[in-house]
Amino acid sequence: MNESVTLLLPIHVAAGGLALVLGAVALSVKKGGTIHRRSGLLFVYATLVMGISASILGNVLGGLMPVYFVGTALTTVRTVSPWTRRINVAALTVAVGLALVDIVGGVKAFNSPRGFLNGVPFLMFFFLAAVMILAATGDVRIMRFGMPRGGPRLARHLWRMCFGLFIAAGSFFSIRERVAKILPVPFTTAPMRALPILLLFGAMFYWLWRVRGHRTLPVLVRHDVGEQR
Repeated sequence: MNESVTLLLPIHVAAGGLALVLGAVALSVKKGGTIHRRSGLLFVYATLVMGISASILGNVLGGLMPVYFVGTALTTVRTVSPWTRRINVAALTVAVGLALVDIVGGVKAFNSPRGFLNGVPFLMFFFLAAVMILAATGDVRIMRFGMPRGGPRLARHLWRMCFGLFIAAGSFFSIRERVAKILPVPFTTAPMRALPILLLFGAMFYWLWRVRGHRTLPVLVRHDVGEQR
């Protein structure tokens, strides 16, 4: 076990760092452009490595969440096929399971003396449970009525990618000791560590507002030209 931790931990840390950088790039640049597509795809790969390695290292809940979000975000902008349908079915199972685990964790944290469970406050557990229920509801809708087009499809892709980035950013910036190993002391204060999270959600809501009226998909999903309508 110690040997596997020694091998996986550097991979997990490196993948997490890459995910933060690549996610920030994809979120900042023009949507549908070459930089956006390439950085976004690399972000997905880095997040998958980060999440899977975290699950193997023991943080199953924190590892599966980003894997779920980036996986379903990617299938949202892929051509609908039996492969993407199977992924969405498996993802729905994961979402429901994670929601139940978060609810149980929230109840345990709420009943604890300080309102924490493994360092996580009960409000965060219930927040994550609400997000997972929302995500699972979207998955059920996709399975019943098919993948939406235009703005709703872009919004589904966008918020799921952003939430995968939020999990990566939150796991790093929430712990001062981790930040202190990488950044100078002024960046280790609570306000400075909260700033990237606020900027992330600010950018997410900005782009959700921008794509709200799109009726067609941009270059981001140009390989969907042959998809049946």
